[in-house]
Amino acid sequence: MSWTPDDETLDLIRHTAIQNAIEYEGKANPGSVIGRIMGMNTDLRPHGKLISPLISKAVGDANTMAQSEGIERLITILEEEAPHLLEKREKKERRVGLPELKNAKKGKVVLRFAPNPNGPLSFGHARGIVINGTYAKEFDGELILRFDDTDTSIKPPLLSAYEEIPNEAEWLLGFKPHRIIIASDRIDQYYSYARQMLEQDFGYVCNCSADEFRQFRIGKINCRCRGQDKNLNLQMWEKMLDGTYKAGDAVVRVKTGMELKNPALRDWPALRIQDTEKNPHPRKEIGSKYRVWPLLDFQSAVEDHLQGVTHIIRGKDLMDSTRKQTLLYQHFGWKYPETMYWGRVKVHEWGGFSTSQMRKDIEAGKFEGWDDPRLPTISALKKRGITADALRNFWIELGITQKDISVPLATLYSHNTKKIDDFAPRISFVRNPKEIQLEGDYPKSISVPVHPNVESMGDREIDVSNSKIYIESSDFGDAKIRLKGFADFDFDGIKANHVSTERSDKRPIVHWVSEDSKIEACLIFPDDGKLTRIHGVLEKNNYDIGTTLQLERIGYGIMIDKSTILFTHE
Repeated sequence: MSWTPDDETLDLIRHTAIQNAIEYEGKANPGSVIGRIMGMNTDLRPHGKLISPLISKAVGDANTMAQSEGIERLITILEEEAPHLLEKREKKERRVGLPELKNAKKGKVVLRFAPNPNGPLSFGHARGIVINGTYAKEFDGELILRFDDTDTSIKPPLLSAYEEIPNEAEWLLGFKPHRIIIASDRIDQYYSYARQMLEQDFGYVCNCSADEFRQFRIGKINCRCRGQDKNLNLQMWEKMLDGTYKAGDAVVRVKTGMELKNPALRDWPALRIQDTEKNPHPRKEIGSKYRVWPLLDFQSAVEDHLQGVTHIIRGKDLMDSTRKQTLLYQHFGWKYPETMYWGRVKVHEWGGFSTSQMRKDIEAGKFEGWDDPRLPTISALKKRGITADALRNFWIELGITQKDISVPLATLYSHNTKKIDDFAPRISFVRNPKEIQLEGDYPKSISVPVHPNVESMGDREIDVSNSKIYIESSDFGDAKIRLKGFADFDFDGIKANHVSTERSDKRPIVHWVSEDSKIEACLIFPDDGKLTRIHGVLEKNNYDIGTTLQLERIGYGIMIDKSTILFTHE
């Protein structure tokens, strides 16, 4: 089938050409515009040959308009149709850290992080917590934690998340959110504004079926309900509330205009009926108390106004939400908050995890719980030894960009290493141990630094009076080795003859555990969707559960009991 650009793609081309013409004073360049468009929408790349002439024409039109009507005319068009493209574009060199927060005043900034409590926080949620929280702290402002829990069917809330999420947010930020709001506690507030919409005639109750309204939207035709008298709308509203109408019988819509270019904005739905007898809200105080529930775009818009939110930072996939809410704010006469967008961040090793899918997998027994170290949840990362500082620095370094980014976990691990290396004691764990008998005149007791760079952490005293030690099987093939921190030895079968306490040559250095200082132990690797348990011997120690260690020549790990270490990263 031949490809034909839809209205959204044509608008993207036109707006990007205008943006380029503004930036280069009426001298937009087709090549630059192509690069930007393909970067913003990778799905268009296979259609480059068809798109190129469209871009060339859009660039020519934009340059002509700039010359005949001036740059201000181009700016006006973007202000009305694509205001996000007027934000200062990033320079080619990588920007580190967070950009300036527009129109922010000390002590007056209010931001919000609004998760659905259908599970605890994930790695992706950390972005919203960290960025909004960092700005709130910088401007002596407030961070609101809001539970958007008005959907009991598609994403039913998980009761434990109401307690876990605030604790995880505080761990990530280093301070408590300034306010916690639960949307399901505030349904009466949303009802009040829904009634105002109907009374002021910029909303109406629609009992068209979903399929019927879809056809009206496609055809840009007003549905039969749109012209109803407001008194009839109020009567229908009461029928929604009292149970006369059932789920699917009626919705409240915002009057926006069926002629709008973007179909998603055309008379969008604000409130609907849910069968809460069949699917009650899990919070007992709410349960089946309400039948009519706000949809997220309406609930969020009203709540942002009521809480005085000044800045919204959200994913670019929610641009349509901004457009819908801006139209609603215009009806009410409210000022919409400053808005910034970010693109998606994909981590190579995790692929596509969602909270809903993780919840299903946990309930099915595929994972051991929300803190299963194979999962990208905050509780799992914390259990593995990832620090809050590392997560904060990771997200702040990425900053805010509308580009979709793909990163390896090594980026996060690099930040974590910087935070844990200075206090992680060194210790030996020998995988698949091979027994070796030491021969010769070697010291029977040695002292090895707990940390090579932190003298105050003291020494590890290792008893080697029993001549038996253990090294990894993979190290056994070397004829000449140096036992780390101890001495040089040459192999003769399973025996190792002492050569020198001082380093005598460039022979490979291997880690080891002595018979007198070993305990049987297990190292758990959470890789490739599996928990791989490797048994071996661990150097005796008195470290507390939860201590982060550096395992010699292996990487970092965290003690989950006295004989089990969970691998963190290299």
